[in-house]
Amino acid sequence: MAEDAGGAASYNQKREVFVLVKRNTLVLALVTVILAVFAWAGWVNWQYRRQAAEEQAELANEHAKLFSSEGTGEGTGSSTLQSNNSLVGKPAPNFTLEDLNGKEVSLSSYRGKAVLINFWATWCTPCQIETPWLVALSRKYGPQGFEVLGVSSEGDGATPKDTREWSKDKEAIEQFVHQEKVPYPVLLGGDRLSTPYGGVDYLPTSFYVNRKGIIVAVETGLTPKSEMVANIRKALGK
Repeated sequence: MAEDAGGAASYNQKREVFVLVKRNTLVLALVTVILAVFAWAGWVNWQYRRQAAEEQAELANEHAKLFSSEGTGEGTGSSTLQSNNSLVGKPAPNFTLEDLNGKEVSLSSYRGKAVLINFWATWCTPCQIETPWLVALSRKYGPQGFEVLGVSSEGDGATPKDTREWSKDKEAIEQFVHQEKVPYPVLLGGDRLSTPYGGVDYLPTSFYVNRKGIIVAVETGLTPKSEMVANIRKALGK
């Protein structure tokens, strides 16, 4: 009887130890998972902050370059920005321009979609920086009803002296579009739209148009991608 009692006690002790070890193992595993989640969240947050800091630093550097030179027609001008902003809340002036294939494209045909009208030129440094952002954003928000229209101001307001000069401008545009893999329409002769759009004297200049054809935001000069996203969402009605 004593041996049986001793055996039972030993068995119970072993079982308690086993249960305790198992419980501790589960607790340790749970703690490990929790710590891993916190570590992952911290890493994601660090990556986000680093990316934002790099973007702001890049933007600051580019602005410093732009503002160090005068009379280039690039950057931000307060008088032009004020004139452009007067169009906010008003219908976007309609236009019809030819794309690189000679097809006529009208703004009115995009009614019901959110549209970003981007005035740019191949010789414009901030435009070169901004274009990859536009390409990425057009692909990201395109399925939601967002469109980009790149309006070339290659001639900088000047009328080409002859057809050879015009062909040269078009060739430069086509080369840039091919190089950047631009998926949206690029229209020619944007200089003619300067007056109805408040005088586009600085590049890039972007007008955000909502689904009803109303201009909801204007950007002049190089702006952060986060601001572009905010204005796209505004145009989409989000």
